[in-house]
Amino acid sequence: MQERIAKYKILNIVIALVMAMFFSCKNNFKDIQKIGISENEPIGVAENINLKYTDSGKVKAILKSPKMYDYSNRKFAYNEFTDGVNLELFEDGKKSVVVSDYAIIYNKTNIIDLQGNVVITTHSNDTLFAEQLYYDQEKEWLFTNKPVTFRTGRDLINGNGFDSNSKFTNAEVLEITGLITVDE
Repeated sequence: MQERIAKYKILNIVIALVMAMFFSCKNNFKDIQKIGISENEPIGVAENINLKYTDSGKVKAILKSPKMYDYSNRKFAYNEFTDGVNLELFEDGKKSVVVSDYAIIYNKTNIIDLQGNVVITTHSNDTLFAEQLYYDQEKEWLFTNKPVTFRTGRDLINGNGFDSNSKFTNAEVLEITGLITVDE
């Protein structure tokens, strides 16, 4: 009888352990996928990018960059272009160019942060020079509160900030610090 009680106690202990293990398990497949990937490291690296965006058979944009780091594995995902970007935009056969030493695209907010020797040259030859410039892709809006130089027509305008739609039809230099009109 004592042997039977001992077997019964052991069986109860085994059942309790199995039940505890069963109910403590959870679906952690995503955690298992992250093993070996540091959150501080990019999930991917692309080199010598030459990306062409087309719409209805027409080239709308060409993005070139020596290197892009993909940090889409982070909670606040982004893509980083540490060696700069050169972006050519085409509309109605007219070309505008955006160049910077560094760029970062925040995926959740659709904000592009251009830094270092930022130059935007429109098809009408208006040119913006800035050290930093943000572009809101949803609103198609450019802005900065850093020093800028804007060349439009015969005017060269210096200021501490810039606001404009992407077509530069309502470009405004903020806190103007200098204006030079060049005679032809």
